[in-house]
Amino acid sequence: MLEHALISGAYLLSIGIYGLITSRNMVRALMCLELMLNAVNVNLVAFSNSFDCRQVKGDIFSIFVTAIAAAEAAVGLAIALAIYRNRKSIRVDQFNLLKW
Repeated sequence: MLEHALISGAYLLSIGIYGLITSRNMVRALMCLELMLNAVNVNLVAFSNSFDCRQVKGDIFSIFVTAIAAAEAAVGLAIALAIYRNRKSIRVDQFNLLKW
């Protein structure tokens, strides 16, 4: 069971890294970052269930990571919305236009 969880976590992480590197849209980049954080959560829960069945330290830590990811998504989307209102584009390669 541990191997399957680690393989799926590595797969999610690699998809997230590839999407983060190749995306031009800021919303897509934030989604890929969330995918990477979810891959970390899968690995945390898998290791927690594999090594400490009686303690839930990995499960609790993954809840904290999820809360941080939700706050990061809210702040990131607010920044994307503010950039879109001013520049009518949220492409990552056009962020040098934000300079005054």
